[in-house]
Amino acid sequence: MASFDLTSVTTLTFDCYGTLIDWEAGTIEALRPLLIRHGIVLSDDEIIATCQELEDELREPPYKSYKAVLSGVVAGFGRRFSFPVEPTEQNLLAGSVASWRPFPDTVETLRALRRRYRLAIISNIDDDMFAVSVPKLGTWFDQIVTSEQARCYKPDLPIFEEALRRLTAAPATVAHVAEGATEVQPARRLGCATVWIRRNGRSAKLLTEVPDVQVPDMRSLLTTLGVNG
Repeated sequence: MASFDLTSVTTLTFDCYGTLIDWEAGTIEALRPLLIRHGIVLSDDEIIATCQELEDELREPPYKSYKAVLSGVVAGFGRRFSFPVEPTEQNLLAGSVASWRPFPDTVETLRALRRRYRLAIISNIDDDMFAVSVPKLGTWFDQIVTSEQARCYKPDLPIFEEALRRLTAAPATVAHVAEGATEVQPARRLGCATVWIRRNGRSAKLLTEVPDVQVPDMRSLLTTLGVNG
């Protein structure tokens, strides 16, 4: 159940990769052949956990592009599991972003929500990388704020603040929708409602605050908000 007034929400801001687009499946698909070539056997959960640990370190200030972050992740796998990473292999993860696919419920849900709400994206991504992904989402957005534009990464506050500034929206009228559990705290700190899309639940251990709404997928969000699909 929601603990905020649903009728006051007029704008939905979305995390993209993990919430709308399945970055985990795309990442596993990109990295597993490299790992197999070097005799490294990891489960899906282990691949994603390692990616997240390496990314967290690489996203620390000073700001660097997301392409550089992903290159560092590939190199980090090599260091952690003691295998050589060729210069041409360092770009395999960044190059795979163009093939990452939306979740099956993403497009229809966004189109339904568009009929009632303003929609925005807040994403840890480079502008040109997101430009490849946005046609797959099947709708347009009132604002798109990337880490490249904000020069920082979520969960840092400035990227959320920049989105609110561009939307000229009062925080009480905004709900932030994300699979990434670390995004709940900063959005709530700014006075926004929060919706956690559990998806496969890998980020659950990172929850430090209870979100206003928890749903298993985007389609369930329509029911929660009373929107016809």
